[in-house]
Amino acid sequence: MADTKREEFMARMAEARKELKAVYGAAEHLAISLYEDAPCYPKEDLVELFWIGREIEAAKTREERIPLVEKFSAKRDSIRKIPNAPERIYLWPEGKIPCLTTDYTDNSEYRYNHDPDFRPFFYEMLVPEDVTPKGLIVFCAGGDHGTALLHEAYQSCMDFVALGYQTILLANRTNMCPWKGVDAGADASRAIRMARANAERYRIRPDQIAFAGFSNGGLTGDMVIQYFSGDKKMTDYYPDYEPDEYDGYYGAPDAFLCVYGPRWVGAPFDWEGVVYPPTFFAIGRKDSAIDNFNYVYPQLLERKIPVEIHTFAGVPHGQAGVELIDGCIKYPNFQLWVPLADAFLMDLFA
Repeated sequence: MADTKREEFMARMAEARKELKAVYGAAEHLAISLYEDAPCYPKEDLVELFWIGREIEAAKTREERIPLVEKFSAKRDSIRKIPNAPERIYLWPEGKIPCLTTDYTDNSEYRYNHDPDFRPFFYEMLVPEDVTPKGLIVFCAGGDHGTALLHEAYQSCMDFVALGYQTILLANRTNMCPWKGVDAGADASRAIRMARANAERYRIRPDQIAFAGFSNGGLTGDMVIQYFSGDKKMTDYYPDYEPDEYDGYYGAPDAFLCVYGPRWVGAPFDWEGVVYPPTFFAIGRKDSAIDNFNYVYPQLLERKIPVEIHTFAGVPHGQAGVELIDGCIKYPNFQLWVPLADAFLMDLFA
């Protein structure tokens, strides 16, 4: 049932964007790397590009869209990197990315943001040297990434850096878009292992690493816990995988911040050998994903997993970090998830 619902959801998304992609696909696809590399560019330029894209999506006809696409392309091509822009940190050695999704070989219709040859990576966004870090958080945006990286990952990283956390902005293979959950989880696990291996450089304890997932990124968080917590390892799923120095480190988070991202109602979860960490939930009361939360929470409660829950009246889906793209905060109550998550982690990591 859960697989059928996911397939129906993805089919509806694909159909809704088919006509739009015919006009906008190539121009939009060339902008994906700008959103992925958000720490490298002036945020004002990225936000302007985002809103031109929204104008294109809202246009009713092809004739309306064409001049907007030209405007979008001109803005995209004008954006330049900031001085001393950071570098991508790739998760896997080139040519050695473990993968169970073997049927994704073509993206010529721009169905997905990431092409088949996508190499997962992350950016470090760190506190100043004179600040004692509270811990480290790996941030994973929702959907197929793209513009979601701006507010759900980039803005959230900035919010938590301001609160004293080392942060990692993760661009992994996205769950269902089109990769399997284990592949998305493998990338997240790799980022966690790399962070744990560098705990001394990050000036944190190795047991102070949280994973924050938004929407589909929350599903990725659930996947990394299911497949890579406890004694589970990469070779359990990728028999030809060659372990390296990072595989000696624990590959699941010490805490999970699940922001409007619990797994689908009815989705199976293999609990054998799983060590589920203390979990923080934040979700709006008008978010359709709240049904998913109501499905997952009793399972955690039954297993005596520490859980903190915050629901926010009147709030729909996808509101984390929106002050970056909206210029205002439409649902100020939801922004409380940031200090509440800080308090949760402070208590846990103390």
